[in-house]
Amino acid sequence: MHDQVGRRIAYWREHRGLTQAELGRLMGQSRRWVQDLEGGHRQTDPRLSVLLRAAVALRVPLARLMADEPANAEPTPPPEVSALADVLVTPIPDGEGVQVTALEKRITYCCQAWAAGHYTAVARELTAVLPVAHRTAETTSAAAVLLSRAYQLSASLLFKFGAATRTPAVLAADRALAAAQQAGDAVAMGAAARRVTRGLIHQRRYAAAVGYATDTATTLRPDLERHGPAGLSTLGMLYLVAAVAATGDGRSQHAISTATEQLETAREVALIDERSGDFTEFGLTNVQLHEADVLLRLDDAWSALETARKIEPQAVRKLSRERQSRFLITTARAAALTRRREDAIRDLLNAERLAPEELRRPDVLRLVAELLELVPTPSAKLTGLARRCGLQT
Repeated sequence: MHDQVGRRIAYWREHRGLTQAELGRLMGQSRRWVQDLEGGHRQTDPRLSVLLRAAVALRVPLARLMADEPANAEPTPPPEVSALADVLVTPIPDGEGVQVTALEKRITYCCQAWAAGHYTAVARELTAVLPVAHRTAETTSAAAVLLSRAYQLSASLLFKFGAATRTPAVLAADRALAAAQQAGDAVAMGAAARRVTRGLIHQRRYAAAVGYATDTATTLRPDLERHGPAGLSTLGMLYLVAAVAATGDGRSQHAISTATEQLETAREVALIDERSGDFTEFGLTNVQLHEADVLLRLDDAWSALETARKIEPQAVRKLSRERQSRFLITTARAAALTRRREDAIRDLLNAERLAPEELRRPDVLRLVAELLELVPTPSAKLTGLARRCGLQT
């Protein structure tokens, strides 16, 4: 218990932009005393008086140091997303399939809506199309590939909405892989494996995620290389998700080495053919965006911002709204951690303009809530953003 309290104190000290020595001065103690407190070594159970002094120095409610619950409870997913989660555990109703061309048109619409950041529209259409895709997949391998893609998109969408939809997301990823294997399509298998890797990450099985993604990439690489841009994009994205998985256990020499190796391998794949295949948006720009994200996950916010600045704005604007908004949220997190809170607010507002639904995700809501806590006098822009996100101000 005491080590958890220490971690919370360290978390809020860093978000307030204080060093251990500065917090020590505010509490009338030494840097070493704060170091021991944060490491859980100061005493078996920190006294209430100590926690009260820490809460005053950090300008946070005492409850924030006593428990992990955020000020604003994690919201329930939109009804459309919940309906998609429900359809995954509902028996497929009897009925007829459709022409493969008609099914492809509907799933292409879902992919386009996803790229535009219209997640509730995607969820609504996927809820309707999955039973149809199942019945159609029994006819041809092409239909099975489309079923896999529908499940891949379902998994990606459900992963966006946090713990409440994590289990159905993992189920969707597994079904995507099963449909791809049924079709015997290497590109579909690689794309589905990327979602399975995401599932392992969300289950905090980070070493397994790295191993699974890299083993799959090695196994499928000859077939994927024969499929041109679509295959190479799928291959490159497997290495990128492996790089993200490598950061899961926090910053260490092993994590840095593994993530760097995977990013470099992805970069080499991008150099083979820079054309992006299908909806992956893989390419050198996406590798750079992942590099910034990886650095942030490895607790190097300064380097993440420096990497982000080196990316050509024109290249980023060529990406989908969904991808651009996620990148802006990454830079907003890094800016908040480096005490550039106005920059963080600016990036969040720009992300909202591109894809408003991206800011309704639980982890983004937590970032907005933290900024409300951290900014001494929140601006009208920040409070307006928080209200639109459904947060109390």
